[in-house]
Amino acid sequence: MATLEIRDLHVTVEADNATKEILKGVDLTVKQGETHAIMGPNGSGKSTLAYSLAGHPKYTITSGTVTLDGEDVLEMSVDERARAGLFLAMQYPVEIPGVSVSNFLRTSATAVRGEAPKLRTWVKEVKEAMAELQMDPSFAERNVNEGFSGGEKKRHEILQLELLKPKVAILDETDSGLDVDALRIVSEGVNRVRESGEVGTLLITHYTRILRYIKPDFVHVFANGRIAESGGAELADKLENEGYEAYVKGGASE
Repeated sequence: MATLEIRDLHVTVEADNATKEILKGVDLTVKQGETHAIMGPNGSGKSTLAYSLAGHPKYTITSGTVTLDGEDVLEMSVDERARAGLFLAMQYPVEIPGVSVSNFLRTSATAVRGEAPKLRTWVKEVKEAMAELQMDPSFAERNVNEGFSGGEKKRHEILQLELLKPKVAILDETDSGLDVDALRIVSEGVNRVRESGEVGTLLITHYTRILRYIKPDFVHVFANGRIAESGGAELADKLENEGYEAYVKGGASE
């Protein structure tokens, strides 16, 4: 069983010619098949955790450990983390002019799987996944995210998730900017991946609305760069009713 273990993680970032600590000792374990929701207000450190795990150079890990199946994630390059089984769905997916969706997906699958997927079965796999996400087949020939709406970009992120089949999926505010229909479709895609029981999911969100579609096993409240409280799905209901005020009286991180 794949396990992502985060122990006493401290992360800083350079801002306004100063070094600021964002994560101040995060402990979290995500096992294959589990879904963990990370909730908290703006500036609490949620996205910093996501991008630090993925290896974004903007963030400096000053202490702590991150392992996946016992292997040191922090010693891996970004592409090595992807091949090891980490996947990040970004809050703001970037455009890649000149690279078609079909080429991007097959190149990614080749890198992760270690060999190129057989073309006939791959085309069928992609078409079926796109149909499930209600994506027009013509999207496969468009440049990655170029001219895509917010909802189309998020569907493309979940398309990657379904095709690449990682061990641990980090979904950074996947619900951001989605209308009700797009939220439902994207959530159904995440649930299809979850139902395999082979993916651990770290779902980062401000709001409980996506949790009406994706039921978490665990909910963690982020505040001031730490996990302030953990519980089951009922904790999300508490946050819906009471908000984050009780957790952030000391002032949130940026």
